[in-house]
Amino acid sequence: MPANMTSTYPFEPSPPWTTVNPKPFLPFRTRYGSEELEAPSLPSPRNEPFNDNYIVSTHLVPAGCPRLTPDIPLPVVPKFTINAAERKRDIQQLSTELRERQERFVQGKLGGERSEKPLWNCVNRYVKRVQDGRKGLTLLFTHANGFPKEIWEATLRYLLSSPTASLIDEVWSWEAVQHGDAALVNETNLSGIFDWRDNARDIAHFLSYYLPEHTSSKILPTHLQLLPETIRESRKTKGFSSRSLVAVGHSFGGCSSILAAVNFPALFSSIILIDPVAISGLHYSHSSNLIRLNSAALARRERWPSREEALRSFKASPFFRAWHPDTLQLYVTYGLCEDSQGGVKLKMSALHEALVFVDHIGSNEAWELLEKVDERIELRWIVPGKPEDKGLAGEQATRVRVWRRPANSSNVVFHFAGHLIPHESPVELAQEISAFLEKKYGRQSRAYL
Repeated sequence: MPANMTSTYPFEPSPPWTTVNPKPFLPFRTRYGSEELEAPSLPSPRNEPFNDNYIVSTHLVPAGCPRLTPDIPLPVVPKFTINAAERKRDIQQLSTELRERQERFVQGKLGGERSEKPLWNCVNRYVKRVQDGRKGLTLLFTHANGFPKEIWEATLRYLLSSPTASLIDEVWSWEAVQHGDAALVNETNLSGIFDWRDNARDIAHFLSYYLPEHTSSKILPTHLQLLPETIRESRKTKGFSSRSLVAVGHSFGGCSSILAAVNFPALFSSIILIDPVAISGLHYSHSSNLIRLNSAALARRERWPSREEALRSFKASPFFRAWHPDTLQLYVTYGLCEDSQGGVKLKMSALHEALVFVDHIGSNEAWELLEKVDERIELRWIVPGKPEDKGLAGEQATRVRVWRRPANSSNVVFHFAGHLIPHESPVELAQEISAFLEKKYGRQSRAYL
């Protein structure tokens, strides 16, 4: 099956590799024990115009239950010290502890029952004010590690004000359990260990159990309602009755989208993969990169006297220097919250960011299972091409990755951007997404909808 789009990188076969023995999804339960879930309140509720044609609102849905991981205490983070050598030693020691704990979990040596503590995912909904009665597109955006769901809004500002917006009825922006507002809701119930596959399960859980049956301009409740069992079961094999779903996943979110699509293919029409962290288990450079990312996360500053001071600090940082100013402002507005000391802090703690980085099984499984994504689902890869950043584990690994599932797949290289494409180049990203949607779902292709 040919793809609609052309490719920058020509076909590259996968080299020999050793399986990581991917496991099937753990089935969901719709209740935690015998008790109904107590519905929490939203930390940052929104119900407001997004632009002239779309309204944004914020909602909560229960995360999948049970979790793949046990409920264990959070590791103790060493107190900050101005002694640089001592600080570096403490961070390295904690980083090693996290990696060793994760490895024991992977080997089945950690012990403990799968956690059933209630967790929630937070989602933003961007819905067209006036529906035209035709079956349009539903987009689902899934973020990279460390960033709130609103990080996509720079891209969405351009996409939803473009001519392509006529094809889009509704957009949902996803937030994993330890990110953004979801992190605030789940603060007391988060475990000291995390498995990427749970984020993929949570996405599938939302799409199968809670995404409303029809797109409507009506106001939805803060806590989305559980769908009837007949609809939930039908979606497993037949997909949506009145939606065409396009997933847009970046990095960690891209891996999660891959795993969700492998296990629930009927839900997806196409997936736009923005440099997903899908890496072969044999790629040792990825392991060293994860160690670096894990240590960098643990060393992050978490508090500032004010948002203004935080913004000044970010602008002075080499990490944030390449960001588009709109994206950086979104991070300051939605990635931070007030703290008890009168300043502001990160909604997602540095520790939880590190706990996400330290897992690699989801990344390895996503790489291996890519070839099993249903060929009906078109894949469009968007990957970085800066001289110093040609994709995770290097350019050759990227060239192989984008052809793991050759049929109905294409790729484009952003030579002006690094791994953080949505943060650095939201205008160009919106244009690329727009071009893909027009090509596949435009007026001349309405039969796809």
